[in-house]
Amino acid sequence: MTALDDQLVNPTTFTDEASLHALWADLRRDDPVHWTEPEGIRPFWSISKHADIMEIERQNELFINDPRTTLATIQQEEDIKKFTGGSHILIRSLVQMDNPDHMVFRKLTQGWFMPPNLKKLQTGLAELAKEFVDRMEAQGGECDFVSDVAVWYPLRVIMMILGVPREDEPTMLRLTQELFGSTDADLSREDENTSIDMNTVTEFFDYFTKLTEARRANPQDDVASIIANAEINGEPIGHLEAMSYYIIVATAGHDTTSSSTAGGLLALLENPDQLAQLRANPDLLPSAIDEMIRWSTPVKHFMRTATADYELRGKTIKEGDSLFLFYPSGNRDEEVFDDPFQFRIDRTPNKHLAFGYGAHVCLGQHLAKMEIKALYDELLPRLDSIELAGEPSRVAANFVSGLKRLPIRYTLSRKAA
Repeated sequence: MTALDDQLVNPTTFTDEASLHALWADLRRDDPVHWTEPEGIRPFWSISKHADIMEIERQNELFINDPRTTLATIQQEEDIKKFTGGSHILIRSLVQMDNPDHMVFRKLTQGWFMPPNLKKLQTGLAELAKEFVDRMEAQGGECDFVSDVAVWYPLRVIMMILGVPREDEPTMLRLTQELFGSTDADLSREDENTSIDMNTVTEFFDYFTKLTEARRANPQDDVASIIANAEINGEPIGHLEAMSYYIIVATAGHDTTSSSTAGGLLALLENPDQLAQLRANPDLLPSAIDEMIRWSTPVKHFMRTATADYELRGKTIKEGDSLFLFYPSGNRDEEVFDDPFQFRIDRTPNKHLAFGYGAHVCLGQHLAKMEIKALYDELLPRLDSIELAGEPSRVAANFVSGLKRLPIRYTLSRKAA
């Protein structure tokens, strides 16, 4: 047990990007497969190199998601077992599943999130982007881009896809922030009296149980209807799996996009030459979006468990050992990216790992890029000037996190050019 090991998982560390990336750079150079024993947490291997993350992710039978998908303290693990009556999981979504279940459940909605099907959303996304940029204009030249735009815009998109009414969006946002931000004092649930977000998950389940009943009685053309009426191996989808499916779509489907949208704007503000280049050449927007996503990497980690002994960079990973995949570290790997600490909107190729890799690659990656593109397609032509209006701050969380505040000052033209 070392101070380094505690720092690597401390949620507060994730509020200081410079310090965090310095830690990872040291690991990549000196100990890329690092045995880690933080206080109060079962030990694991820290994996910080791009090639190693890919090597592990592509072997999804050898390195499995269950039983340890994300980091939890020993106390949290005990609390979950007490709450569930012995199970080690509160949620069983695609990210907790391995084959054969993973493949079967993924296929339920995979077609919905592929580019040919998503084309029907383009007009709606453009209209929604205009609505939010209009809202920025109406705020008189100053706003918090995170709390006024970045959290609400992708939330509205994913709620449309799920079929959740607009009036329920504040509830969905609050529950998502409680789930992913439980270690941040500004976002955690006030009534929580255990070490894990039991009441948040219960409230999610209650909400989506009612939605399931409604969609079984009256199916719609939305993802909620697909989940509610799904059959797995000839049987109706299980309650835990259905509720978990809703949660992963509703939460990961907007929180990560929100973080990339806001993180991308901050990167442009911190690199005005790149903003000028993008405004002068809007055709660079697709590559700029990939760079925003690499730069932000909202999902900070997933974990895997070895099903057999394995040699990696001269270290023996034992059967049953856990591995902690540091995606932001892989996305700054000097062996893969030229000038990895430079934000470059024309970076090609850009083999970032922000969406994962292999069988568990993010189902919503194409939708996320479409959303970000629609917003910047609307914002950039209307932008006369923009600057920071205060100090940005970040969520204290080591799983999914990004900017918590991004105060900006700007002038916008009244309509798109």
